[in-house]
Amino acid sequence: MKIPILYEDSYLLIINKPNNVLVHKSYYARNIKDATLLDILCQQLGNNFYPVHRLDRKTSGVLVLAKSKDFVSTFQNLFATENIQKKYLGIVRGFLKNDLTITTPVKNPDTQVYKDAETHCKLLKTIALDIPVHPYKSSRYSLIKLTPKTGRMHQLRIHMNKVSHPLIGDHKYGDRFHNRMFVSEFNYTNLFLHAHIISFTHPFLSKKVEIIAPLPTYWTQLFKIFKWNLINS
Repeated sequence: MKIPILYEDSYLLIINKPNNVLVHKSYYARNIKDATLLDILCQQLGNNFYPVHRLDRKTSGVLVLAKSKDFVSTFQNLFATENIQKKYLGIVRGFLKNDLTITTPVKNPDTQVYKDAETHCKLLKTIALDIPVHPYKSSRYSLIKLTPKTGRMHQLRIHMNKVSHPLIGDHKYGDRFHNRMFVSEFNYTNLFLHAHIISFTHPFLSKKVEIIAPLPTYWTQLFKIFKWNLINS
């Protein structure tokens, strides 16, 4: 596997993370034996890299890595001060009727303490299919843009579940009937959550950086089936 490089300078590397690739070893993923993203990048580029933020194993898309441990805190401070913006694309069950701001607190898995969380959700496209999914005779889906204002673990997946629009392919917080339909009808088992755009002012180079991560192949294939145009911004 070769990791697509989206941007590189003396301080950082920005890549398009494939889905189902663990960024690094952790307690929560201790049973996963596959090579991590950091392992793959080290073999591919011959250097070590240090994640500035995280993406779930099943989430694809744009990820920022520092080239030195000394740079990590400076880039992480962009997140702490809300001077960085991430935009995700997701496909969810049902028709999202209105744009939403979701503020349900999310529990920290380490401390078991709930922390404030905020996600903005915008409807982009919808489709109704003549494919029955229990308990209905048809099925409906929405393509949405998600802009998180906080970065809690599994925040977007939890928030979409809370408003009864779970992400397709989410086997922890999703709808098993719709997930099964996507397997049986389209042969898709992956999570439909993609970190699409990241933008910030570079703290060392003082320039605006905006990176768009192209959609995975299974997304573009589904867009053709649904007759949706590709999303570029």
